[in-house]
Amino acid sequence: MKIQEQLIELETDDAVKIALWKICSPKKTSEKNIFLTHGTFSNKKICLGIAKYFVNKGYTCWILEWRNHGNSSKAKNNFDFETIGMFDIKTAFKYLISTLNIKNINCVTHSGGGISLTIFLLQHKEYVGNINSITMFNCQSFGAVNTKKDYLKILLSKSISYLLGYVPGIKLRLGEHNEKYSTMKQWFDWNLNKNFKGKNGFDYFENMQFITIPILSICGEGDKFIAPKRGCEKFINAFNNKNNKLVVCSVENGFNEDYNHSRTILSKNASREIWKLSLDWIEKARKNYPKHA
Repeated sequence: MKIQEQLIELETDDAVKIALWKICSPKKTSEKNIFLTHGTFSNKKICLGIAKYFVNKGYTCWILEWRNHGNSSKAKNNFDFETIGMFDIKTAFKYLISTLNIKNINCVTHSGGGISLTIFLLQHKEYVGNINSITMFNCQSFGAVNTKKDYLKILLSKSISYLLGYVPGIKLRLGEHNEKYSTMKQWFDWNLNKNFKGKNGFDYFENMQFITIPILSICGEGDKFIAPKRGCEKFINAFNNKNNKLVVCSVENGFNEDYNHSRTILSKNASREIWKLSLDWIEKARKNYPKHA
């Protein structure tokens, strides 16, 4: 099936222009909608393959590119995960729900996209009822430190990025973008301190239990640094919802490889055996949890 890509430019409340991509069939726009967004170091490309897969299954997809990423404008001021959640994601949802009148949507995120979506929903609970399901690929914010070695590794990464002023994502082959230290500092501190608190002291961890949307967390056995399986487990458990599910993609669990941080969402193997897990989760939620909120 041919896929149509349409760029929609939106402006946030703090006057930053962000890119929202509509991915759909050129013949007919489906009334079944999926919102996708990437994490740090990335842009729409990491979501595009799975978005096309969903379109071929009868959905319309919307991919948000954060400020300073992809086709969104360069940020003049420092930003962090809370900025993305409370400005960029909020702007996208306001457009989809208020302007386009889409009242029911599913969410698929990668890495920091899931963190920012969580922040958005906890700060704007009025949108919870519009989301039918969430799939989070490789997402955690406070559980990467499980050994002294983990602690030293993240502390060293924070120190080096502080001296450089950024994390060299391109050079380290983490993605197509570098990230400012001001952005990554939040993630470093959350993991080093084992908490999930905002700049104003708001405790996201304590409030995650109030998000009742069914969430599928997919992580890779080979992801040993950004979102190790223990960290993903801690993150999904904090929502305290019996309907949620964690899937660890490993050879031991019957998958073709021990997936790393990006290959769970962007690889040929993922297209064969992982993407369907998200599709099944979305379809299940549409049938079983229409009034979860």
